[in-house]
Amino acid sequence: MSQLLLGIRVLDATHVLAGPFAGYQLALLGADVIRVENPAGGDVARLGDPSADRREKGMGYGFLGQNANKRSIALDLKSPDGKEAFKRLAATCDVVVENFRPGKMAALGLGAEDIRAVRPDIIYCSITGFGQKGPLTDRPAYDHIVQGVSGIMAVTGTDESGPVRAGFPLVDYLAGQMAAFAICAALYRRAVTGEGEVIDSSMLDAALSVMGPVVSEWAIGGQRPRRPGNKPYSGSPFSGCFDTADGMIVVVGNTMPQAQRLCEALDLPHLFDDPRVRDWRAHPELADEMRGQFETAFSKGTALEWEETLNRVSVPCGKVRDIPDVLAEPHVVARDALHEVFVPALGQTIAVPGLGVRIGGENGRVTAPPPLMSEHADAVLAEAGYAPAEIAALRAAGTVL
Repeated sequence: MSQLLLGIRVLDATHVLAGPFAGYQLALLGADVIRVENPAGGDVARLGDPSADRREKGMGYGFLGQNANKRSIALDLKSPDGKEAFKRLAATCDVVVENFRPGKMAALGLGAEDIRAVRPDIIYCSITGFGQKGPLTDRPAYDHIVQGVSGIMAVTGTDESGPVRAGFPLVDYLAGQMAAFAICAALYRRAVTGEGEVIDSSMLDAALSVMGPVVSEWAIGGQRPRRPGNKPYSGSPFSGCFDTADGMIVVVGNTMPQAQRLCEALDLPHLFDDPRVRDWRAHPELADEMRGQFETAFSKGTALEWEETLNRVSVPCGKVRDIPDVLAEPHVVARDALHEVFVPALGQTIAVPGLGVRIGGENGRVTAPPPLMSEHADAVLAEAGYAPAEIAALRAAGTVL
């Protein structure tokens, strides 16, 4: 049973990637997540798609991939009635998540203290690029910027390529994941103490939190990390990425038994017999000396053939797959990494990411498609105590779409 947050209600005043991803993790765990969007176009991620049809319907794939299981209301937070509606909605919720620039929600009268005045035990989470305090607090931030500022780009690529960013918005998703993690911890604490919490999730902090090896290399060892490219972090001459007859394979031979089995499987036993192998860390020249022989051996088979051969003798390895290949991989299918959901607005079934961890045998659960903008406005306002006539008045004033 993955629905550990059934009964928890979340007001999700976020946009683009990091914030909506945090809300999506909670929704996959069963929380009732209510998106609050800008009536003047909604979440910009709705338009992130090369398909004109999906853009026109506000169903860009950037939005579809992390907004299933949510409801939506488009609410003008600059208007007095919109602010009041937000507070009334927040009073019915356990969690508020926002990812505006620091101070924006407080300036609207919707900051943590404002919401705690109507719901004292609220868990109020803010997700920003650089956090709520510090010299860089007021700077705007996007994933690419924080990848650069955090040092991720500095340790990615090669000396020849220079700094390279990761191929997807890594830091956005890290910040969202960290926020969801902190929210769950705060919910547990509230269950014990009855107290709410204010959470400050920073993209920069999230990035640094998962960079332990390279951060420690400098902070503890005084060594400036270098860009390794596809060279193994361990430095083992028996590990790395190698071209095969039809693609690339990643191999790890970090232990002596792994290295010996690798050499035997490649019919290169003499490489393991080199006396320098026993102390390979003192002989960095080994990697370059051996690489040509490894490449020649790997060129005699396909990546999948070598994957089968090496795994059979317990040498860790894997073919480098592209996205279509990995999504079609039987193991990925067996793990329910993706969930299928029918989207009425598109008239088709789509696949969206799961939780990324199995709880009670489930990789989260998708029970509803990503919403149209303000699709659930009447329902969520009614749940906050608004009468039909009041809802109609909000619509007439343009406060609610």
